[in-house]
Amino acid sequence: MNNRFEKRFAKLKERNEGAFMPFVTLCDPDKATSLEILKSLLKGGADALELGFPFSDPCADGPIIQNADKRALNSGATTDDFFEVIKDFRRVDDEIPISILVYANVVVARGIRKFFEDAAAAGIDAVLIPDIPSNMLHTSGDFEQAAKDAGINTVLIAPPNASDEILETISRHSKGYTYVLSRYGITGTENTFGKPVRVIEKIKELGGAAPVLGFGISTPEHVKKAIEIGAEGAIAGSACVKIIEENLHGLPLMFSKLEEYVRSMKAATLRS
Repeated sequence: MNNRFEKRFAKLKERNEGAFMPFVTLCDPDKATSLEILKSLLKGGADALELGFPFSDPCADGPIIQNADKRALNSGATTDDFFEVIKDFRRVDDEIPISILVYANVVVARGIRKFFEDAAAAGIDAVLIPDIPSNMLHTSGDFEQAAKDAGINTVLIAPPNASDEILETISRHSKGYTYVLSRYGITGTENTFGKPVRVIEKIKELGGAAPVLGFGISTPEHVKKAIEIGAEGAIAGSACVKIIEENLHGLPLMFSKLEEYVRSMKAATLRS
């Protein structure tokens, strides 16, 4: 099993830092630009990356990421292209942990085992499938086993009102990190940031994979609060994708703004 995430979290703990994980959609707005976007996130100091595989019906995502998926698909990008961008990025950096968010249809369409084998070959460390409930991933087909056989971590989502029973299942099966929702709903910068302290504490108590907070995180203050309530890191997606959307006709400015944004968010992970 790949342990880039474990190594990164251990290193950050030694430095008394949390992790900042930016999210962007692969091949948005096109394949070549996507690679340069990933380089910008790296230059800004991202500790890990969460990358979205575009899908025609991204049910967990709000308008900003939905539009990113449309731009990527309208560019003609395919699943092969998504993997290739990550392969190309791995030639730039072979240490940063990379997870992907991908909907079940994309995995099934390629063939479950082939998808995870291709993910491993591309240099992907972890896979999050948001439309398979956390308590069903290990009982639905052979998703978890196929991932394990390929050396890929399966990341599960912990909702803010999860029962202790559900959190026990999540803690046993989520690998790499645990995606803790700060609130219900869909992704976006305009919604309320929540503080699921009980969920974070329970995952730690059960020895689960590092709890990382996502949904509604868009500012350094949000990151700081996430770390203060016990999360090992924070994920911001819509805010990153919005920078891309607002600078589609000025790529140098897009890249510099992304780098600056990531740097400001990373600075907020320093524990006092």
